[in-house]
Amino acid sequence: MASAVPTPYPVPADEPLRLRDLERHAAIGLASDPHFERLVDLAASLFGTPIVAISLVEAERQWFLASRGLGGLCETPRSSAFCAHAIAGDGVMVVPDACLDERFSANPLVVGEPGIRFYAGAPLRSSNGHNLGTLCVIDLQPRPPLTATQQQQLQWLADLVMRELELRRLTLHCPITGLPIRRAFLEIGEREWLRARSDHLPLALLCFDIDDFRRINQRWGQRAGDRVLMDFADLVRGFKREQDYAGRLGDGEFGLLLINTSVDQAMAVAEALRNATAHLPGVHTHSDVTLHISGGLSSLAPADRSFDDLLHRADRALQLAKGNGRNQIACLLEGD
Repeated sequence: MASAVPTPYPVPADEPLRLRDLERHAAIGLASDPHFERLVDLAASLFGTPIVAISLVEAERQWFLASRGLGGLCETPRSSAFCAHAIAGDGVMVVPDACLDERFSANPLVVGEPGIRFYAGAPLRSSNGHNLGTLCVIDLQPRPPLTATQQQQLQWLADLVMRELELRRLTLHCPITGLPIRRAFLEIGEREWLRARSDHLPLALLCFDIDDFRRINQRWGQRAGDRVLMDFADLVRGFKREQDYAGRLGDGEFGLLLINTSVDQAMAVAEALRNATAHLPGVHTHSDVTLHISGGLSSLAPADRSFDDLLHRADRALQLAKGNGRNQIACLLEGD
């Protein structure tokens, strides 16, 4: 049996979650932006290097969100990316002379154009704790190692890049619940649907409503209703794993995408969430109102042509649960 070809770079232990986190920041392919351009210029001025880049490391390539000195180059294979090594560590990676470093001495970016000799990269660490890429400074001449102060300065700049990425991600989140809005949920849903189909893994979708949510607003006012939404969103977060994805799809409607989860497992989650909702405290606690939810559950089917098919089936199941008296979870699978 032939042995596997070793990967030319270290693969982070959190790689699957890291790639999902990168995907959910929706930064790949962003148009040129002055905020990132200024940070690149600031790094170039501070460190005096001819090349600076904000690099995001995908599964097979690194993509430059912004750069200086790369002659319009927008990406390189991950196999030749210095940043693919930098994201595997916890701090700034410094290579004083790439020709003397066995990891990079034969690298095409060292022996060929642009002829990298010095590299320093600070990881772009997300709020979920994953390194999505780096802010790196590069020279075509060897340099002494960065001092501790210089490494701290480079990391501070990287943190500013990450803060900007996080702020942009939040524009796709509901300001009340903090959950992704419908458009973001549909985009990620399609990506996860494609991934599950390609990897032959199960994928479950739960669509659910807070039953009679308008009664909260009508009886206690919109501020009370917003408080219920915030508390409920926190409850939902407690039932999802990091790889799962939850979003607010409408007024009182939510979606929960359960990754690599069977229908039986998803139903157990849905029922636990339904039971927990009934015990959620709020302005209604000492009244005749009890919070409860109706939900529709479905899973990826061989005949599905897109995520919309799965979503439509889960929504039909939700309408069935409502029509049967609410406060229940209905399940519809392919052919039902």
